[in-house]
Amino acid sequence: MREKTNREQGMAKSAGKIDWKPGNMLYPVPAVMVSCMRVGEKPNIITVAWAGTICSSPAMLSVSIRRERYSYDIIKESGEFAVNLVTADLVRAADYCGVKSGRDVDKFADMKLTPCSLTKIGVPGIAESPVILSCRVTEVKPLGSHDLFLAEVVGVTVDSQYMDEHNKFHLNQSKLISYSHGEYFELGKKVGSFGYSVRKPDKKSKDRRKRK
Repeated sequence: MREKTNREQGMAKSAGKIDWKPGNMLYPVPAVMVSCMRVGEKPNIITVAWAGTICSSPAMLSVSIRRERYSYDIIKESGEFAVNLVTADLVRAADYCGVKSGRDVDKFADMKLTPCSLTKIGVPGIAESPVILSCRVTEVKPLGSHDLFLAEVVGVTVDSQYMDEHNKFHLNQSKLISYSHGEYFELGKKVGSFGYSVRKPDKKSKDRRKRK
């Protein structure tokens, strides 16, 4: 193994960085409540921080779940689950559903959550969530500590209170939360929008700058 040059050593020192062993430090991430159910049994909820969008056409997402979790077999056997977005009002319930096992408790009942029927799958969503994504499993990939469930989004159910008179959905008014390094945070100040770095300023913006 070659020694670092003086230049490389100097760059490392000036950057003020510390090397850690490899680990999952990709934060922040969404914390979502995944509802699932076997036919004839009570529904369950598992809170998942390792979830993500993976494809737009067809719409697909993924969730990673440990094999020993109670919900793992339910989702694998049924081939369906619902992803429920979490708001500040739901964060206590989300935390509870992440640390308690459905083997021992009824999470819907304990957290006073309302199961709601979904048209595309036989799994209930959480009525208190602003967005519910109905999902069908397409593949399960064993990875190590977790298995990756790839799923197609076959339906989306939204809360009408966030719709305006122009039929625009204002999701960011629902106080969504994120999870970062063991803590939950409510989304706050808007600092940009998609494409704003290359967007030409509109006439109103130009006029405001001139007046200043």
